[in-house]
Amino acid sequence: MQNTSISSTPVQASPLDYLVIGHLTADLTPNGVRLGGTAAFSGLTASRLGLRTGIITSCSDDLDTSEVEGLWLKKKKSVWSTTFENISDGINRTQYLFHKAEDLIKSDVPGFKEQPKIVHLGPVADEVDPNILDLFPGSLKCLTPQGWFRGTNREHHVLLQSWDEGEKYLAKADIAVISQEDVQKNEDQIAKMAQSIAILVVTENYKGARVYWHSDARFINAPEVKYLDDTGAGDIFATAFFYRYLYTKDPWEAGRFATLLASWSVTRKHLDSVPLIEEITKAKIEFIEN
Repeated sequence: MQNTSISSTPVQASPLDYLVIGHLTADLTPNGVRLGGTAAFSGLTASRLGLRTGIITSCSDDLDTSEVEGLWLKKKKSVWSTTFENISDGINRTQYLFHKAEDLIKSDVPGFKEQPKIVHLGPVADEVDPNILDLFPGSLKCLTPQGWFRGTNREHHVLLQSWDEGEKYLAKADIAVISQEDVQKNEDQIAKMAQSIAILVVTENYKGARVYWHSDARFINAPEVKYLDDTGAGDIFATAFFYRYLYTKDPWEAGRFATLLASWSVTRKHLDSVPLIEEITKAKIEFIEN
């Protein structure tokens, strides 16, 4: 049986701007184990964007989390860390899930004297209870549902599964970002999701992204770049979108900003793909030629 005890909650010195809830992962790469997961990519991106950032996660004690130790970090203890292997050529990706840490539920979330400006539920392996949204009525509630669409077979190969009651939970949130692959390019499902939430964004890999807002939709083309590694690009896109929308309330501008940062991120590997300060500054003013 796995250890479900909660590590002591770190002191929250000041209110959080951005809280991401999901598993930090052990990513198996040709160069060894690297820290990964939406919590890592989104957390570091939010911090680079200048937001006071926190992570609620579950992982084993032997997972090296030093790359995010500068953030507010609350860990739920687990015998295992969620362990992935990702194989991608920039267009298609094969993914394996070998271990899974403890699920994250409402009782794992501490009380906050002041609610974070943005709360991001970022499951990677169907590990986050979407009812956690109920704890944050005053926050901008954001979802990257990819992990709720993931299951595995006996060979540990990640397979797509249905997200039961997905439309119910979308209705509790303000923004959701998915990829076409999350829903197997099912346009009927995308249409239903878009009707369930104020803002839905559908990323289309190197092509760009669609932004749905109150029955209107626009496509934002991505610039051509030299591809190296797209691990975490969707998480970087989502966090950049949530951030830009928080401050502009303009989903089209948020989509443009996020598309640029995510596109540039694939020119570097793994957590080095987190946006650079100069890229953030550039993305705030640069237009995309369609």
